[in-house]
Amino acid sequence: MDLGDLDGVVVAPGNHKVLFENDDVRVLETTIAVGETTPLHTHFAPTVMYVISGSHFRRRDEGGMILVDTRATPGFILPKVLFSSGLPSHTLENTGDDLLIVIGVELKHARRAGDAPVP
Repeated sequence: MDLGDLDGVVVAPGNHKVLFENDDVRVLETTIAVGETTPLHTHFAPTVMYVISGSHFRRRDEGGMILVDTRATPGFILPKVLFSSGLPSHTLENTGDDLLIVIGVELKHARRAGDAPVP
């Protein structure tokens, strides 16, 4: 299986909905019900995320190892805005008490510090 085949929109369409897309960005709405775990998927593009609702989650890698468990951090509060430079294959479980809803703006042509500007 090609890693592109693990795109969240392709393998978890019940959790990932494309709200807008053009040559520069793709805007996704990710929704995960309380107690639900998404199928294994990826997010390769750098993404700015805005959290609509949600409180706690558990992220696991493709082997099932826990990478992040927000309940393990006393007093954890999910930030309203997050940035990710991309995520390898993972699942996400909503371990909170409310629906997890995140709007993500994937930057298709983002460059990293030190990269030449895009013409």
